[in-house]
Amino acid sequence: MSKTYKIAVSNGSSFDITQDQVKTFDAISTTQNQYHVLKDNTPYRAAITAQDFLKKTYTVAINNNTYEVHIADALDQLIKNMGFEVGTAKQVNEIKAPIPGLILEISVTPGQTVQENDTLLILEAMKMENTFHSPRAGVIKSIAVTQGQAVDKGQLLIEFE
Repeated sequence: MSKTYKIAVSNGSSFDITQDQVKTFDAISTTQNQYHVLKDNTPYRAAITAQDFLKKTYTVAINNNTYEVHIADALDQLIKNMGFEVGTAKQVNEIKAPIPGLILEISVTPGQTVQENDTLLILEAMKMENTFHSPRAGVIKSIAVTQGQAVDKGQLLIEFE
């Protein structure tokens, strides 16, 4: 039994290709990431100009036209059919204190737009300063603590919109 891949192209095209079809593909590598392809007796110049192996996406130039290509194998297709997406993570909407401590500094204000890894606040716990960075880009909805306030484990510190 041959594996089947679903190919989605940025121009709206989508098709299935089997592993056996890949084996019969008439392409010759001319240089690294560049190929001479023959399809129905018509020659094409193809080059892979960018690739993200983990996301299985490729930018391919064929005869000076550029296409974004996504390749999904059987597992990717099963995960998508189950209602999940590969590579997505739960979106964090609130920051809670992981341990009891004292708020030393708050670096943001409600309504402020932050980027991933921006500093949000500093919590002192067990004589150590713990800097909390934004887990995602977003807007600060509210700040539930004040500078100098003691907090308990699990207490809400910052909430995102």
